[in-house]
Amino acid sequence: MFADRVLSGMRPTGSLHLGHYHGVLKNWVEMQQEFECLFFVADWHALTTHYDTPQVIGQSVWDMVIDWLAAGVDPARATLFIQSRVPEHAELHLLLSMITPLGWLERVPTYKDQQEKLSEKDLGTYGFLGYPLLQSADILIYRATQVPVGEDQVPHIEFTREIARRFNHIYGREPDFEGKAEAAVKKLGSKKAKLYAELRTRFQQQGDDGALESAKALLGEQQSLSLGDRERLFGYLEGGSKMILSEPQAMLTKASRMPGLDGQKMSKSYGNVITLREDEESVSKKIRTMPTDPARIRRTDAGDPARCPVWKLHEVYSSEDTRQWVQQGCKSAGIGCIECKQPVIAGVLEEQKPMRERAQQYLDDPTLVRNIIADGCEKARKLATETMRDVREAMGLSYS
Repeated sequence: MFADRVLSGMRPTGSLHLGHYHGVLKNWVEMQQEFECLFFVADWHALTTHYDTPQVIGQSVWDMVIDWLAAGVDPARATLFIQSRVPEHAELHLLLSMITPLGWLERVPTYKDQQEKLSEKDLGTYGFLGYPLLQSADILIYRATQVPVGEDQVPHIEFTREIARRFNHIYGREPDFEGKAEAAVKKLGSKKAKLYAELRTRFQQQGDDGALESAKALLGEQQSLSLGDRERLFGYLEGGSKMILSEPQAMLTKASRMPGLDGQKMSKSYGNVITLREDEESVSKKIRTMPTDPARIRRTDAGDPARCPVWKLHEVYSSEDTRQWVQQGCKSAGIGCIECKQPVIAGVLEEQKPMRERAQQYLDDPTLVRNIIADGCEKARKLATETMRDVREAMGLSYS
């Protein structure tokens, strides 16, 4: 059994491209060998920005899952499911919203950034404001220990940790837990009690993990404490006697270095993408017509690969020998731009070939994909149900 559980999702808002493969899917394929993985279609998240064009989502869901399978995500090793088919996500989101300060949502860095980037859309909605909390519910409901993210997404994981900590603090205590914990603090002696209180405050208010470890070390040295008091003080550090929702860790992933056809980052918004399973003729044409070094007007003009978008693709797809051939041939005008592009075309098509082959069985028989998702939703819902049972009980909503 894996010690760590990884959760990650993608929004179905259009065809996946090679940037998604190099930035996310290659990581997923590696992770499934090492961790228990849950990968989900974040269709509710897609509605936060595409609420007025839901047909984009409906068209993209099954194509995206086929892209995952084509890339090498293995349903025998990972659980694949659709967010909206596990309604417990929505229930936990609702219950967490009862304790989430409005200011916490407004200070999430991507909130204002996305509003500015998508200024043509009306994002003054509760759904958009609350999407970081829905993201937290997605993570917490599976008690995921690791969440793969880029550096720009780390604040979302910190927000999730704060939500878990706040929930545990409010709902995870035994009757009169706080009074019993405060009494136990006094048994440490005035000097150590003061230090414990300082470390606890630093952890709970600032998320200082170093303070948490120092406080645990302090408690570990106290031989005179009873087992019950020791457990209360460990629980009091993190907000409660029982950790109902566990705090996930951010698993930093390498930033994708996949350039687009114009040399910028590959992105649908730039119109510079090669889709994951694009047909060979289209791929070849796109690369053959890529812009090159503007200094090479004629075949006999020397160029500089550093100024050419094609060179960035060579850095991803070509061997060291080929890259040296490009450098020398371009700078001496020994090779033309069409010649230079051929190894890139070959490299992209070679990468895509097994993807097309893996995808074909699912295109031939769509029920295979439906069955994979149905099984994944069942597994995911079982885990989500277990968490919600504990959450309802802690909040006094079990009525048993």
